[in-house]
Amino acid sequence: MVDRGASALSLPDDWPAHPDPILALNRMGSFDWDLDTGLFHMDALAHEIFDVRPDEYDGHPETLAMRIPPAEGRRLDTLVAQAIKDGSENYGAYFRLRCRDGTVRWNHTQGYIRRDETGRPRRIVGIVRDATQELSDLAERRDEAALDDARREQTNVVQLTTAALAHARTVRDVIDVLKDTHGLSHLGATSLVMGLVEAGRIRLVAEGPEGSFVPGTLVTRIDEPYPMSEVVRTLSPRFIESPDEFAAGYPILWPGLTDLKITSAAYLPLIVQARPIGAMGLLYSDRRGFTPEERNILVALGSSIAQSLQRAMFYEQEKDIAQGLQQAMLPRTIPSVPGADVAVRYRAATIGGSLGRDIGGDWYDLIPLPGGRVGAVIGDVQGHDTHAAAVMGQLRIVLRAYAAEGHTPATVMARASVFLHELDTDRFATCLYAEADLSTGVLQVVRAGHIDPLLRAPDGTCRRVAVPGGLPLGLSAEFGTLEYPVGTIELDPDHTLLLCTDGLVEEPGADLDDGMKNLTALIAGGPDDVRDLADRLIEVADERGGDDDVALLLLRRRGLDSPRTGGRLQQHVAPGDPEALTHARHLIRAAVRSWGARERADEVELVADELITNALMHTEGAAIVTLRVLTGSGRRLRVEVEDSSSALPRRREAGESGVSGRGLLLVDLLTDVWGVEARGGGKCVWCEFVVPERI
Repeated sequence: MVDRGASALSLPDDWPAHPDPILALNRMGSFDWDLDTGLFHMDALAHEIFDVRPDEYDGHPETLAMRIPPAEGRRLDTLVAQAIKDGSENYGAYFRLRCRDGTVRWNHTQGYIRRDETGRPRRIVGIVRDATQELSDLAERRDEAALDDARREQTNVVQLTTAALAHARTVRDVIDVLKDTHGLSHLGATSLVMGLVEAGRIRLVAEGPEGSFVPGTLVTRIDEPYPMSEVVRTLSPRFIESPDEFAAGYPILWPGLTDLKITSAAYLPLIVQARPIGAMGLLYSDRRGFTPEERNILVALGSSIAQSLQRAMFYEQEKDIAQGLQQAMLPRTIPSVPGADVAVRYRAATIGGSLGRDIGGDWYDLIPLPGGRVGAVIGDVQGHDTHAAAVMGQLRIVLRAYAAEGHTPATVMARASVFLHELDTDRFATCLYAEADLSTGVLQVVRAGHIDPLLRAPDGTCRRVAVPGGLPLGLSAEFGTLEYPVGTIELDPDHTLLLCTDGLVEEPGADLDDGMKNLTALIAGGPDDVRDLADRLIEVADERGGDDDVALLLLRRRGLDSPRTGGRLQQHVAPGDPEALTHARHLIRAAVRSWGARERADEVELVADELITNALMHTEGAAIVTLRVLTGSGRRLRVEVEDSSSALPRRREAGESGVSGRGLLLVDLLTDVWGVEARGGGKCVWCEFVVPERI
């Protein structure tokens, strides 16, 4: 050891007879080395430090060789020679000294080189002291510092592992945190094994590295002679400090571990609320034994892992319950729809990793209706919890029931709103209900606070369809506004209708309109197949994340593979309903066009409108309009309008104003043939139009 920090030393004139009192007080001996004569003078304390009596010492430094080991002497000589040679003013060094009783102790010396005016070294004065206690204290401080570093490192292991486990939500996440490269390096282990207690047995859920699995340990009984079984039985950790101890304690397990070159192991019970939920083993190949501090750290680590595992197990149980409830509330199967391809998807939101939050009130439904029609529903009950899911399930069932009873779309929505208002809940819901006649492609759409549907053409272009709407379900009944306007959409062959909840549209930092534009572009560039397109939309929703559920329904009307040979449409038109006649016109026009008679659509619509209007004006009941395609001797389109009056229509001359009396004239002029039939207590006015062979 070398110390260059020595300072200049001035000795008293009557030295060594009267040594420096400060040096003596600090148990330091002094020396004066005359380089010209080679004499090395020491005071009494220096003699004491070198453990030589005055009568044993002749003033020559070589005499001190009896106390200084040769290697130490050579090192000191080299140090002094180098200091003299390179012009240094001082030097310092620690060296060992062997006392007369054979013990070895450490000393320290400092020397100051005095030179003449030419720079030639003439004299070295310095001090020497016993440094045994100093170096012992230094070594102790270093050991303490090393121990503190080790403790901090071990504590850091727990902190890092605990921090990583804080983000683990499932049992698999916990295992991955412990098994990944950083996890094992933090733990300092070569291999890890973990098992969970299930029905009185321990099921292995993690082992590593690859190839370290011991056959027969996948499922073990708690009473078997394995270390994990032992720590579960005793609720105490088991520290194995050598291969011999491992082999002697667990002869069945040890042969399967010999290739891993295990030198020690720590098996920890995973205990929560005084109950073992599993056990974990850390196997080491580069250490033997465990200090008390290391054992305490590992026990603390086991406790942290146990808490994370229990949290993960609770999360998975809650998630299974939530998903089971969600699946029970959604339709188990979607019926096949003749003439259409349908795809439905649901994605649950995960909010902040909270248990039971992977569930919400979004739903879809597809309802078969009489006459080949189908009802498509998309909705969203407020909230993300089991209550929202329960309300959703009830609302879905009653809405399906109202639609199956044959109510109009507006009535279905109004009754659903009343039902939700009368439930013992403070939740409201948005909903969109579309009733489709796939033979004509006519969709009647009712919207209750929900986002508009989208329509995609065969060439991929996609547009948002603005549909008039009313208040959300539950709110409309509360505010007494139960009228829902009905919009009409024509769904041509190979066109696709998309209904979705706002979780598919909303994006962080963007408003709803921007989200709809982005969704429209995504659909336009998506796959043609509705199932592939639905998968793509859910994939994008997963990538984006978000704190809302996503439900979507895609309905694509198939194109006609061959000319259509027939078709039928029937519509009930109630009196006193100003919208009913408008809806009937839309249905008639769409049906005629879909049956290949586009060139006669205006004539058919005009005649049907006239017959329906006459039925409503001159009878006290409703009118039923039926369109059919007749085949046989040529193709004809037949329009029938039934009412409850037996009075036959008659021709009248137009009045002076010219606004009435022309009805039968128009019918006679525009149709190819027409007539009247008695129907029970009423009548049916019918007419036929010859249409092209290809319908």
